[in-house]
Amino acid sequence: MNTEDYEAIIFDLGGVIINLDYERTIKAFEEMGLSDFRSIYTQLSQSNLFDEYETGRISSQHFINKLLPYLPSGTTPNQVVAAWNAMILDVPLQKLQLLDSLRRTHKVFLLSNTNEIHMQKVRRAWSRETDRAMESFFDHIYLSYEVGMRKPDVTIFRHVCEEQQLNEKATLFIDDSPQHTEGAKMTGLHTIHLTDPEMLYAIFS
Repeated sequence: MNTEDYEAIIFDLGGVIINLDYERTIKAFEEMGLSDFRSIYTQLSQSNLFDEYETGRISSQHFINKLLPYLPSGTTPNQVVAAWNAMILDVPLQKLQLLDSLRRTHKVFLLSNTNEIHMQKVRRAWSRETDRAMESFFDHIYLSYEVGMRKPDVTIFRHVCEEQQLNEKATLFIDDSPQHTEGAKMTGLHTIHLTDPEMLYAIFS
């Protein structure tokens, strides 16, 4: 790929920069006694619980309290947090080196649908690889629960482009969710749907 075609690159976080395994969270909830977590997850998704949490409209405590009734009696908030965070794995050092390299020639941004509990775990994982803060690897970080918007809504892409004065035609957006890249395309951004985290190295080789 010829990165000279772009002035700015916007990265997703989970599944692009940091490794995830959603099955670990499913297994963690099942081990606590919630054998039908997949159906509960679907049910609560339809009730907008996750959208509300990832756009900062409800607190972490409220989110946990909404999950507790579906879990066995005696389940603690700390157990819920641990299960919810189980999906978050490591931050490959090579990804951090790639970000550093790209920032020498491009504006580099992070745009993630995420929540307070996950970001606390992400920052701990990040600190295991480097003593530098996440913010030092990007020109700016946009987190859905902080800005009150989430992908794939075009409003969040427009917000980033307008605030950073980005030329959409010279900006690349990389995400592992096809619905998010479709939303970005509607804003005029160039996109890459990352189907394998390892693809990232080949894209910028």
